[in-house]
Amino acid sequence: MDFGFTEEQEMLRTMARDFLANECPKSKVRELDKDEKGYDPKMWRSMAELGWMGLVLPEEHGGTEANFVDLVVLMEEMGRNIVPSPFFSTIALCALPILEFGTTEQKSKFLPQIARGETIWTLALMEPSASYEASEISLSAHSDGDDYVLEGEKIFVSDTHVANYILVVARSGKGKTPQTGITIFIVDAKSPALRIEKIPTMAGDRQFQVIFDKVKVSKNDILGDAGKGWEVVDFILQRAAVLKCAEIAGACQAVLDMTSAYAKERIQFDRPIGSFQAVQQKLADMLIDVEAIQYLVYQAACGISEGKPSQLQISVAKAKASEAYEKICIDGITAHGAIGFTWDHDIGLYYRRVKAAEFTAGDVDSHREKIAAELGL
Repeated sequence: MDFGFTEEQEMLRTMARDFLANECPKSKVRELDKDEKGYDPKMWRSMAELGWMGLVLPEEHGGTEANFVDLVVLMEEMGRNIVPSPFFSTIALCALPILEFGTTEQKSKFLPQIARGETIWTLALMEPSASYEASEISLSAHSDGDDYVLEGEKIFVSDTHVANYILVVARSGKGKTPQTGITIFIVDAKSPALRIEKIPTMAGDRQFQVIFDKVKVSKNDILGDAGKGWEVVDFILQRAAVLKCAEIAGACQAVLDMTSAYAKERIQFDRPIGSFQAVQQKLADMLIDVEAIQYLVYQAACGISEGKPSQLQISVAKAKASEAYEKICIDGITAHGAIGFTWDHDIGLYYRRVKAAEFTAGDVDSHREKIAAELGL
């Protein structure tokens, strides 16, 4: 079996790494952490010009028709640089389901805008229960002539303050199962009937509570079939989990590289600390975890790229990546000693994002439950 990357993928990786190293150094990450928008519009436009927003979109909609594995390669490099941007919310959470479930009119209208970097999207899924289960979706959508009216609350909606559109998961009816009666709506993020409030987070990402106060949405702005939207949610969560794992994989590799370099340079007792067995063991464990995450991520990504997504592989990758990310960061900080515990050191930037990455698209416990279910337990 060939586990190598194609020439095009290697070119994409090199180009992304060079671009991000120049355009998004850690000083830029810190600067954007304090910026109200949380991202750099100029860098966003440059990313669009490089074709990143349209990477997996069809040529007819301004894309380059790359496959899902190519997108994973790009997300891994973005994770390596912990790039602050609405790329994940726009592409992973919204562009992919529009491409899969959108009508011809919806694709023609929205996908070219996304490919050109003209619009930012986000997904409103989670409610105050903080669960990804269909049974917890209570934001109501009731029919009103040619429209639906949305009422309710969503939390942890990323990048809402800069978004142009929101994919909203709502309950438009009831059935025999909680999954029945779920509908996905495309909502104008600038609607006056929307109220947003920022949720402070340790990660520094931009998360919001969104209140829908009788927001009117045309029936033409339903994504997929009315009442059958949980199929779309499953699609989103599977791909979002793998892409978040790719981001985690890149971040873990960066922490390993940073810690390894430090262990070779830091002198204690007239010797590099990397010569001490305790430090060597930590670095060996970090390398094992990084390699495991990368293998699991690309295994799950290949299944999706081939049209055969495996929930088992996806959940194994997400559970492993979420657990390992925290452990790798803690071991990296410990190996750095006192300086590793300061906010001034770059390694702290990665650790701040550990919990945010874990809970995106399902935490460790929820994916372990899915693993058990896939095993028939």
